[in-house]
Amino acid sequence: MPNPKHRISKARRDKRRTHYKAVAPTTGVDQTTGEAHLLHRAHWSEDKLYYRGKVLVDKSAK
Repeated sequence: MPNPKHRISKARRDKRRTHYKAVAPTTGVDQTTGEAHLLHRAHWSEDKLYYRGKVLVDKSAK
C-alpha cells in the first residue's frame, strides 16, 4: 500500500478543499398552491401530493 513520502502542507491541503462547497438546494414556487418546494420533487400541501401543479395523491378524499 503506497504511503505519502512527505507531509502535505496546510496550504496545499486547503487549496484542494476549496472546491468542496455547500450549495443551498434550488427551490421553486408551485403554480397552484404558491408553496415553495424543491425543484423536480413532489410536495405535500393540505393532504394532497402535488407535482408540476397537478394533484397526484389526495388523502383528504377518504
